[in-house]
Amino acid sequence: MAAHNELGRWGEDTATAYLEEKGYQIIERDWKSGHHDLDIVAMEGSTLVIVEVKTRRNRLFGDPEEAIDYKKRKSLQSAINHYIKSHRLGSSVRFDIISVVGMIGSKPEIDHIKDVALM
Repeated sequence: MAAHNELGRWGEDTATAYLEEKGYQIIERDWKSGHHDLDIVAMEGSTLVIVEVKTRRNRLFGDPEEAIDYKKRKSLQSAINHYIKSHRLGSSVRFDIISVVGMIGSKPEIDHIKDVALM
């Protein structure tokens, strides 16, 4: 596996553990359907929480969440809508971003940005 893929996987594992420690119930990880994909789908109480995870070794080129540009937001919005429709969900939905900064084997910096507007 390429180093950037390993770092990304470590970031998602770290974000999942963080959410579980905060009491979230993880429903799915790496959900894919066609060209749609979501990193983490979780429940916080009665709210469905879709989480995009961005992982970087450092902040030299900005904060990880800055990588979620207009095109990525549109893609995420489409994926979330597809997920909700395909699972026939009626609960409230929230979109969060978790940024993980650090190296595998180190203690990462974790930023959890809740209720991000997609558009």
